[in-house]
Amino acid sequence: ELPADKIEFSNGRYMVQYREQLMPLVAMDGVTIASQGAQPILVFADDGRSMGLVVDEIIDIVEERLNIEVGGSSSGILGSAVIKGQATEVIDVGHFLPMAFADWFTRKEMKPSLHSQSVLLVDDSAFFRNMLAPVLKAAGYRVRTAPTAQEGLAALRAQNFDVILTDIEMPDMNGFEFAEVVRADNNLAATPIIGLSALVSPAAIERGRQAGFHDYVAKFDRPGLIAALKEQTAGAAGASELSRAAAA
Repeated sequence: ELPADKIEFSNGRYMVQYREQLMPLVAMDGVTIASQGAQPILVFADDGRSMGLVVDEIIDIVEERLNIEVGGSSSGILGSAVIKGQATEVIDVGHFLPMAFADWFTRKEMKPSLHSQSVLLVDDSAFFRNMLAPVLKAAGYRVRTAPTAQEGLAALRAQNFDVILTDIEMPDMNGFEFAEVVRADNNLAATPIIGLSALVSPAAIERGRQAGFHDYVAKFDRPGLIAALKEQTAGAAGASELSRAAAA
């Protein structure tokens, strides 16, 4: 519990000075931040950051095996569980943490380590480059982008990459032709190539197999893309089954 007069309003939000840092406050629905007296706050801290969840009252602190028996129907509530013999709503902490810091869950992944694997993303569409690059970085990969196949080839000859992602529909040199050039270069031939396309058809998959693709993923299938990257960067030998993309 903190004295209400220690709560400050700055930059459009409430916060308090907590352990020599400013801690944002987030109020649960229906809870009003006190203007006098004491304000109960649940503090969540991780890796040097803290968030205060404002509540009306802290009744007790218990250690309990959590079993959500009824799912929640409102945002911020996981559901209901029996705690100390009483039906109790369980807070969805993950709902509130990004309200304090939008990057609470991604900032660790957004820091590529020296040992993280590198990805070359070749796509002539700035929209898709800007959409996919943050997704790949959040998954822990170091990403370099190239807007054309020629710039992609120049990047490949300047540094080593663990895997290549290439769009299929590109001007001047399409993704199939780009893959064939990479495969013909003895220094690059072993680098896995994943094809990206808005339309994944059996004919395109067969063409990709002939060009030397290790996998083929629809552009908007972000979970499938991350799964394909993990498979290829895990050192899986040989080409993966491209039929998986056709089934999707």
